[in-house]
Amino acid sequence: MNTTLRTLALAAATGLAMASAGAATVSIPQSALNASPGVYTPGGYYTNDIGTNIVTTGGGNAANIGQADGRNDDGFMQLNLGFDFSFFGTTYNSLYINNNGNVSFGGGISAYIPSGPTGADSPVISPYFSDVDTRASASGVVHYKLAANELVVTWDNVGYYDSNGAPLNSFQLVLRSDAFLVPVGEGKIGFFYENMLWEDTDTSEVAAVGFGDGLGNAEVLQGSTEDGLFQALNDKYVWFDANLDVVDPSDVPEPTTLALALAALGAAGFSARRRES
Repeated sequence: MNTTLRTLALAAATGLAMASAGAATVSIPQSALNASPGVYTPGGYYTNDIGTNIVTTGGGNAANIGQADGRNDDGFMQLNLGFDFSFFGTTYNSLYINNNGNVSFGGGISAYIPSGPTGADSPVISPYFSDVDTRASASGVVHYKLAANELVVTWDNVGYYDSNGAPLNSFQLVLRSDAFLVPVGEGKIGFFYENMLWEDTDTSEVAAVGFGDGLGNAEVLQGSTEDGLFQALNDKYVWFDANLDVVDPSDVPEPTTLALALAALGAAGFSARRRES
């Protein structure tokens, strides 16, 4: 489905859901995923500068609140962004980084059963909603890098419940402010995946990827909460624009179109100068 049709479909589905007090879900096709190795980094991350580890401020089982190394299970950390970020019609300047593969707005999420973005009770962005557990010594932890208009959250070589340190998953979320000047072929939100080697945990056998508004309306990647999603994500990435539409990285202006646009701008500038003279 093209960008315009997907935007209209989401708006119509959301309106219908509100009218019927139900919930609507828009599917993101797996064909939107692109090969990630070598695009931004050799391994497939957007950036290898992953910053510092989270230190949890709340959460559920073994949240290890305040533990300096960030190892926890079902914990979360509140973070002030220092910029505005609009999501499902609301503008936020803070969020919660949740250990279980997502970030949320208005409250932390310690839920570990990946019912998907449709099942979250807060607005949520889920690169990989599953029962992440970083307590094993062989597991990495969750990191974040906050800049003036961009946040990068990385679940770097993380294990799963119950304290399993192998196999490991590596995935990254890029989140950009409303004021960020997005380069052509990129987006406001990015999901990046390196080695994705697990989805089975001691509590569930699936994972979920996508966006939810906390009221049951969502955009969800095809294959979420189904067997084999982790294999589809392995070594892939995807960008989304402010409307949560997929950005095609190859969708750049054709040379002829670009030349015409520049010519039009030049003509407009010349006309303006003539009027001023």
